[in-house]
Amino acid sequence: MLNRFGQFSSIMFSIQRDIQKIERDEMIKFGYKGAYAQYLVILSQHPEGLIASRIGEICDKDKAAVSRILNEMQENGLVMRVSDGEHIYRGRISLTEEGRRVADYICDKAKAAVLAVNREMSEEERTLFYDTLDRIAAVLQTLAKDGIPQ
Repeated sequence: MLNRFGQFSSIMFSIQRDIQKIERDEMIKFGYKGAYAQYLVILSQHPEGLIASRIGEICDKDKAAVSRILNEMQENGLVMRVSDGEHIYRGRISLTEEGRRVADYICDKAKAAVLAVNREMSEEERTLFYDTLDRIAAVLQTLAKDGIPQ
């Protein structure tokens, strides 16, 4: 059983490391950090913009990390904040024209990566894989929240 856990953990870590490398390699073409890729993709799916706390929920990142990255992205002209009338930091964050251009590129690359993976599996295998992965994620989320039963 422990061997299966080790194998699972190793595979998940490897997948995450490879995704981060791909993000880094693609973003460096624009002179930006790989960490921006996920934020660009999320914001491209929400043209009306999102508040920072919602971005953090979607990315599963803490408030400080989200704030730091969004500040950097704003300084680099990728995002803009629209004030809620009282506090600029509670306003919506949306892509600038430059942000949209880079986001479109990253989204195209993400689609190409998904297609490359999809070519390796049948539709039935893909459906089973994602269903299984969703179930694993749900169980692990519950264990992380409630603890592992004795």
